[in-house]
Amino acid sequence: MQDSLLYIILVLIGIVIYLLIAQRKNKEEPKDNTQELNNLKESINNSFNTMSASFNNLSKDVTRDMTQTLTSVNEKVSVFNTQVENLNKSQEGINKILAGVKKYGTLAEFSLASLLKDLLPASQFISNVKMKEDTSENVEFAIKLQDGVLVPVDSHFPIEKFKAIDDAYQADDKKAAADARTKLARVFRDKAKSVNEKYIVPPKSTDFAIVYAPTESLFSELSSYQDPSTKELLTQELMKKYKVVILGPNTLSAYLQSLHMGFQTLKVQKHATEIYDHLKRISTRFNLHFNNILVLRKKLEEAMSVVDSFGKDARSINRSLDVIKNPDDDDDPDPDSPAPMSAYGQIDKRKVS
Repeated sequence: MQDSLLYIILVLIGIVIYLLIAQRKNKEEPKDNTQELNNLKESINNSFNTMSASFNNLSKDVTRDMTQTLTSVNEKVSVFNTQVENLNKSQEGINKILAGVKKYGTLAEFSLASLLKDLLPASQFISNVKMKEDTSENVEFAIKLQDGVLVPVDSHFPIEKFKAIDDAYQADDKKAAADARTKLARVFRDKAKSVNEKYIVPPKSTDFAIVYAPTESLFSELSSYQDPSTKELLTQELMKKYKVVILGPNTLSAYLQSLHMGFQTLKVQKHATEIYDHLKRISTRFNLHFNNILVLRKKLEEAMSVVDSFGKDARSINRSLDVIKNPDDDDDPDPDSPAPMSAYGQIDKRKVS
């Protein structure tokens, strides 16, 4: 296509140049140039015929390319529509799966389980725990603290009550929105009361429990709700009255991470205490060892004293024997004084005599 356009432009430029040259010749040669004009006309006609053929070819190419492009676009649009239909079918399937309070509760419990598994070791929490022996109710999860104390954790997701708030906002109905928020708060008050009665049993459990709101939008709605008469926040009311803490995904994650750090700190402290006990025992054993060394040194000193005494007696005996052998040499006034010793520890008899 680009080559055809370039060819047409070059032909037009050639025609213009040829006309300018012909006009100049006509001014310089006023004689009759009928033949040249005929040739020029024929050349122009040929050029226009060529241009027409080129434009026809160009039109065919453009038409073909546009047809191919539109066909490709139609195919892509068809594929997109098919994907949208599949997405709608999937959404309908999800809606069917999540239909009903029990299904939403299962989804909330699954979300809670995922958080616990991701942020805590398996040994630090248990599922489906019976907190009271005289009841068949089990709390969804319980987090193990030091000395086996349990933190009850239960999820709650009243989707219909929460959806009513969004519907009221979409319809710009303030009264309906206020009524829906009040109903949602009432549902969580009932949940907090139930959790308090069923799962908070010190000293087996902590004196508080956690209710998990599985979406940040639900948690934001609960944490911002104030009682119309007392102006008290719902979260504060539930904590004071029922010892229940409402946590969303982010706040529960932060709480679990802090617990994990606490568990790690306890392990480090336990190991440090064990190391200290070992070092203390080693220190005591070293003290006993050094005391035994002192006793041994004392024994060795006593033995050396006995050896010295024995050597003194031996020298005295040797001098007495020397006196017996040489009765004329009695220069030593003290027969018990030590005799000179040679380099090998023997008595130097020459110096004695």
